[in-house]
Amino acid sequence: MSVIAETTHRSRWTGTADAEERAHWRGIAERVAAELESDALQRDRANQDPTVELDLLREAGLVTLLQPAEFGGGGAHWETAFLVIRVLSRADASVAQVLAYHYINSGNIGFAADPSVQERWHRKTTEGRWVWGDSVNPTDPDLELTVDGEGYRLNGLKRFSTGASAGDVVLAAALVRGGERDGQVLFVVLDHDRDGIRYLGDWDALGQRLSASGSVRFEDVRVSADDVLGELGDEPFSTLITPGIQLAFGNLYLGVAEGALARGLDIVRARPRAWFLSQADSYRDDPFVQRVVGEFSSRIAAVEALADRAGRLFDEVVDEGDGVTAARRGELAIEIAKVKVVSTEVGIEVANRIFEITGSSSARADVGLDLFWRNIRTHSLHDPIDYKKLEVGAWTLNGELQPISLYT
Repeated sequence: MSVIAETTHRSRWTGTADAEERAHWRGIAERVAAELESDALQRDRANQDPTVELDLLREAGLVTLLQPAEFGGGGAHWETAFLVIRVLSRADASVAQVLAYHYINSGNIGFAADPSVQERWHRKTTEGRWVWGDSVNPTDPDLELTVDGEGYRLNGLKRFSTGASAGDVVLAAALVRGGERDGQVLFVVLDHDRDGIRYLGDWDALGQRLSASGSVRFEDVRVSADDVLGELGDEPFSTLITPGIQLAFGNLYLGVAEGALARGLDIVRARPRAWFLSQADSYRDDPFVQRVVGEFSSRIAAVEALADRAGRLFDEVVDEGDGVTAARRGELAIEIAKVKVVSTEVGIEVANRIFEITGSSSARADVGLDLFWRNIRTHSLHDPIDYKKLEVGAWTLNGELQPISLYT
């Protein structure tokens, strides 16, 4: 299952996942999801950082899934990582979000770091079983690095810093002021308890309540040269991280839809009798209920097929390394944008309309069916879905690609 890069590759991810790899990690993810599902509603209400949950992910090996096997990691592929995010989202989309961001943040070892230092970062991540949180919100670009001797001082505030307060390290993107790298945006990796980092604990949202997405303030944080991971660039290979996170989102939304449907089916099957005007003996035999279930199952299956295709394509493009062109990256981004569009719409609709077949008693707070809707409604606001539709439409009509950014 593990793959080791040849000298021509930019990262250590090569090739694509086989059936054995996918089945192995799916099984592990399903066992973890079952444990998370048992008290998901209670943990949502507590609204605490997911420190215990992250230990569960560490013990299962999911945190190091993408790290090279030669350094003690899982040696898996991105397609498999996206599948794991989907499976966990069926039970707990908050914890799945933290893991998804961890995969993307630590993925910058392969996408942004120079090959000469990648081994050091892979080893540290694997040996420490690090969870990578982040302070890289592109709509809030006010972190600055000022030159201080042979290093820097980091200052600024970042909102929506997913996983930062609960993880082991924080990936921050900051603009350099002064020195030889003036004007560059650098990725720096800081240990959680570094002096000068304050976690404000201000995340209290409708959903995704355990995603540890509060604000982080950096006050004269000492940053050494060894803390610098690499530069935030705009060339095709290094910017694959953006379609990567968009595909992670698509799988998260798909998992929420799958979870909402599965929970709804359990409720329907347990309902006695049927609506008094129905000719059926039970709700599960009511043709109107069956129609809704058939619609949801079919639409979810279509999104699954699209997401799986995009996951395989992502690994194929990563495998091309320096050979990735802007056009190739753009085509990948379009395929992933399609996943984002349909997974968002299907996820929100299933999480909302599932109540039509589960009945009024399923609206009780202790049932927790609302958790699926609250989670997807919250996270799907991350970036406007209309702009993803525009992205696909401009490409389909005119062959136009959107400018490379942290959103496109």
